[in-house]
Amino acid sequence: MKTLIIAEKPDMGRTIAAVMEPRAKNNRTYLEGEKYIVTWAIGHLLGLAEPDAYDAKYKRWNIKDLPIIPEQFKIVPNPKTKDQLKIIGELAKRCNAIVNACDAGREGQYIFALIQQQLKLRQPVKRLWISDLTAESIAAGFERLRDASEFEFLTQAARARSEADWLIGMNASRAFTTRHNALLSVGRVQTPVLALIHDREKEIEAFQSQTFYDVWAEFKQDQIKYKGAWQGDRLTKPEEAEAIAAAVRGKTGKITKYDVKQTKEYPFKLYDLTLLQREANAKYSYSAKKTLDVAQALYERHKVISYPRTNSNYVTEQNIDGMHKALRMLGTGPYADLVQQANPNLVHKQNKAVCNPSRVEDHHAILPTLKRPGTLSKEEQNVYDLIIRRFLSHFFPPAEYKMHTVMTQVDKHLFKTSIKELLSLGWKVVLSKADQDKGKKSKAPKKEEEEETDEWTDKKFEIEAGRPVDCTRAEMKEKATQPPKSYTEGTLLKAMESAGKQMENEELREVMKDAGLGTPATRAATIERLKKVGYIEMKGKKILITDKGKMAIDLIRHAGVDLLASPEMTGQWERRLHQISKGEAAQEKFMDNVKKFTLSIIDKVRQQPPAPANAFGEEARGKRSGSKVAARSSGASSSGVRAARASSAEPSGTSPGQRQTLGSCPRSNCGGSIIEGRKGYGCSHYKQGCGFVVWKEYAGKQITETMLKSLLAKGQTQLLSFKRKDGSTVKARIVLNEPGTGQLSVREEN
Repeated sequence: MKTLIIAEKPDMGRTIAAVMEPRAKNNRTYLEGEKYIVTWAIGHLLGLAEPDAYDAKYKRWNIKDLPIIPEQFKIVPNPKTKDQLKIIGELAKRCNAIVNACDAGREGQYIFALIQQQLKLRQPVKRLWISDLTAESIAAGFERLRDASEFEFLTQAARARSEADWLIGMNASRAFTTRHNALLSVGRVQTPVLALIHDREKEIEAFQSQTFYDVWAEFKQDQIKYKGAWQGDRLTKPEEAEAIAAAVRGKTGKITKYDVKQTKEYPFKLYDLTLLQREANAKYSYSAKKTLDVAQALYERHKVISYPRTNSNYVTEQNIDGMHKALRMLGTGPYADLVQQANPNLVHKQNKAVCNPSRVEDHHAILPTLKRPGTLSKEEQNVYDLIIRRFLSHFFPPAEYKMHTVMTQVDKHLFKTSIKELLSLGWKVVLSKADQDKGKKSKAPKKEEEEETDEWTDKKFEIEAGRPVDCTRAEMKEKATQPPKSYTEGTLLKAMESAGKQMENEELREVMKDAGLGTPATRAATIERLKKVGYIEMKGKKILITDKGKMAIDLIRHAGVDLLASPEMTGQWERRLHQISKGEAAQEKFMDNVKKFTLSIIDKVRQQPPAPANAFGEEARGKRSGSKVAARSSGASSSGVRAARASSAEPSGTSPGQRQTLGSCPRSNCGGSIIEGRKGYGCSHYKQGCGFVVWKEYAGKQITETMLKSLLAKGQTQLLSFKRKDGSTVKARIVLNEPGTGQLSVREEN
């Protein structure tokens, strides 16, 4: 009999088949050769069942039915990919051994474990554990296949993560939603991330800018000119600052102190996924999800980089030879000039900035493979270029500078100057010209009261400390203290990664030092989730919290379950899950603690007074975009959401068949009719799964039957008047954005 290889996705399966069975027959959903049959999972083929799989009463959301804590979790096939699951089962019957070739990480392990459980696969299993999809790595990986039992603890951690998220998300989302009559998605990662954004926006709102004044002077000695910042307490009166400028202008001064020291700046760390996402956001404004998708394509489809979902910035001793080979591969092509200048001897096993096996867990840092890229899209080329330049930087020496610190006294006033003189670019030659120029202009961030000159110059700076200097110019500058900046996706990723490290409690800091909010593989999805459930919105690169997002955090904190909104809980979870994956902690004890916390959340929410009807902003109750996503991502049931909507839309004692039909449901292939409920106009086929609804109040307007019929027939209302926040009036229409859900938007017209 043959061996069945199960990859995570089709591209990966075909790549493995090309190496292990190059003459395999392509049967569309699998490839078959003499020794191996290769098929794939298309991601998650199975997931945890929704509550109504345990009891039909859970179809309707009711706080009295909580908690929902299954004795044994059920799994169900994804309806969209059930055919592929069936094919895997049929192929398995023809094989006497299986190779788990899903992604080498916690989620890949979980995907395979669920398939094995659902199909009751009894064959012995080997594990392919590789970090890139080049032919060499695949062949080597099959030479050293590992026994599946080595990964049993990792499987336990994956199950615990999934089931614990289900318990918290399902119960907390239902509790808050039913108590406050608004769809509120709650999750153990997304909620503390939302709290980070909420608290930053609160800081910005509460910030009161203060005006202060700086005094700057320009000094000259022979042909050398330099600027200095006045040293002293913050000046809050313009006349004081002007008096200082007037007192030194045109006067002769002396240098009271002059220090020079040489410094070196070493290459930045190799990329892990989060660092790559942060830099792609800063340089190209790519969202975290965009960068992950592009990196995954470079890994999976083009095979030009190693496994991207890594949390390590280092490599092991086994990677050093491959790094040297990759350097030689890059010696022809667009990076040839840089490779010619590179020094291979700088990357070796004793270089702890590169090779640090103790800092590598499942996967090493992102590296180029030995495969040359073919045609890449613009986004793929940009991300690949970031990875290549970061890789090449470690084959170059450090950049070298002279740091000049000059203290100049004129009359009784002291001025400080800091000058960074470039001696050698070193590794910075790998930066693009634009990045080099940007670096020269940039200044290290400082508090306003500490601001001083910090010039980067490649000209020689020479000054004689014993000779006088002339103050050729002096002026006052008005400044204002600046509020904290709103998060961008890049800065939010950094905050998620380091969440908890600023905690005052030393013990908690220690707990959190190796764990942040989520994992590199899940952080992008968390940010996207917050967008979809209507908690945050983008304004350019800025992330802003919506009224609904603010209220969600306030309700959670006021309920007395602050831990739900704290990095502490999810950090402790990730730490404990890591311990489970290493066999250092018990899955059962972890789950017992999660169940206890679930019970405490429900008890506290029950005691909470309901939120006012207008607490979630003008769109929150009418805007339903992403509500299924909200339910599923937090562990809540999408069918439960539908039932909750149906419940709110049904007038008591009236069945759908008795109500007046206002039009046909615009959802494709639905065939239902639109009927009026207490709070909205919904589809009569809600019990069959149609989630279409238009709420009666939207954007401050009451949606009348006339407006509804116009939305159904024309996709928009008549022209309406809306008031802006500044009091001005604008003409606009309400538009049916999503015929499948009833999501609306406002479109201004000139």
